[in-house]
Amino acid sequence: MPHRPSPLPHPQSAGRRRPHGGHAAVRAGVLAAALATLFAAGSLAPAAANPASASMGPGTATADALAVARPQGKARVTAAVVDLDGTGREPAVHGDDTPYDTASIVKVDILATALLQAQDSGHDLTTQERAQAEAMIRRSDNTAANALWRRIGLAPGLEAANKRLGLTSTKGGPGVKWGLTRTTASDQIRLLRAVFDTRPASPAGSTALNAASRSYLRTLMTRVVGEQAWGVSAAGGSGWALKNGWLQRNTTGLWDVNSVGRITAGGHHYLVAVLSDGNTSMKDGVALVEREARAAVTSATAH
Repeated sequence: MPHRPSPLPHPQSAGRRRPHGGHAAVRAGVLAAALATLFAAGSLAPAAANPASASMGPGTATADALAVARPQGKARVTAAVVDLDGTGREPAVHGDDTPYDTASIVKVDILATALLQAQDSGHDLTTQERAQAEAMIRRSDNTAANALWRRIGLAPGLEAANKRLGLTSTKGGPGVKWGLTRTTASDQIRLLRAVFDTRPASPAGSTALNAASRSYLRTLMTRVVGEQAWGVSAAGGSGWALKNGWLQRNTTGLWDVNSVGRITAGGHHYLVAVLSDGNTSMKDGVALVEREARAAVTSATAH
């Protein structure tokens, strides 16, 4: 993979991974600058009528959340990892494998569903749908996600596809709120298997998406914009593919920060999913997710 460019404030992201701990101060400054840019650009959503109406996308928050000067909470995190080159098929799960809100990691699931539906119809995605898919995965564009969420039939469409993709514990968000989809770390590994694993375990899962669909999704996940190339990529070297999601809650000001993808470490390919909530800032959430990803992969390489 090419060298990651230095991050600039971007309306779709409030932070990015720097590869070395010595750059922590730079990361903090970048995150603060990015959030300041969001404020100045008016990208942050107005106060919502109820907690479930918080914005789902990258770098968004609501006015009542921002009014919380010092949000209090205890961060919760779960990581799951599986070695694609190993013999085991079940992921090692670190933490309680309980549901979390997806925020924007659900965009991988939305595109997988759209591709599966296109396969069923015997047609490729349209030119417009492919443009939306690229924007949704590479830049985490919410407008594109809104359009594709409707195109797949909202939560019922997602859940029907997930049965075929091998997921068992993911429930689509209510109405248009795709970012409030609930999932578990182990279910995200099942989704990643459907995209990255070429060794079918059953008629479902990795055989549901054909080779062209899997290749298309994998390619987009290797091309996320530079300022969003943080998260599970911290656990490996080059050759990663990922999707991140982040959401500030409008009632508490606390952050959901998630990252899923495939990384390479020690010559092996790993699927990694890290889900967290209750973070006091996005910076803290990114640091937690990256720390847990490294720990989970280190544990896997030791076995």
